[in-house]
Amino acid sequence: MTRVRLSVAERREELLRAAVEQIEARGVAAVRIADVAATLGVSNALVLYHFSTKEQLVAAAFAHAAEGDLAHLRRLLGRRTTAVRRLRTAVRWYAPTGQAKGWRLWIEGWAGALRDPALREVTRGLDQQWKAALAEVIAAGVAADEFRCPDPMAAALRLTALLDGLAVQMTAYDGAPSRARMTEWVDEALARELGLEREALTATAR
Repeated sequence: MTRVRLSVAERREELLRAAVEQIEARGVAAVRIADVAATLGVSNALVLYHFSTKEQLVAAAFAHAAEGDLAHLRRLLGRRTTAVRRLRTAVRWYAPTGQAKGWRLWIEGWAGALRDPALREVTRGLDQQWKAALAEVIAAGVAADEFRCPDPMAAALRLTALLDGLAVQMTAYDGAPSRARMTEWVDEALARELGLEREALTATAR
């Protein structure tokens, strides 16, 4: 069977998708160049032609997956509606109670970043972009007099810290709080950061 010849960009895309699948299945520490190559039926040399080391491949794969979710977050936050609606929709999507990012991949990324400088740089940059996107909309809501928040960036930091922590609990452990309970906590935290009652947040966001 003749193999379709891919462009450089298409080949990189294929390798990155395969790498993401292998990282999710095996973990950052255990995944090998050979695993990615075998998934696609190509040689190790081909993978190394596009990514000279495993570390470069892992960092690029993580960025590839996470940037897709970041683009979706920006679409949610860029809708033409109130800041409260945009924030509640985005936070619920981001939370482990929804269909946000692949949380297993993020947890693997954080763990790998402890020992891999390239991955640490990627995860830190993406994390900063998530927080900045939320802070920008919080600031817009303050400017529009929808709610009060003296420090939008600090609010974004606290919200994402809560969401990340809940995601670890739900992903890593059995017996985590129910999704309904987590949703309540997320709404309560968002309302508190915006200086609103939870009931007012829910009513405004409908």
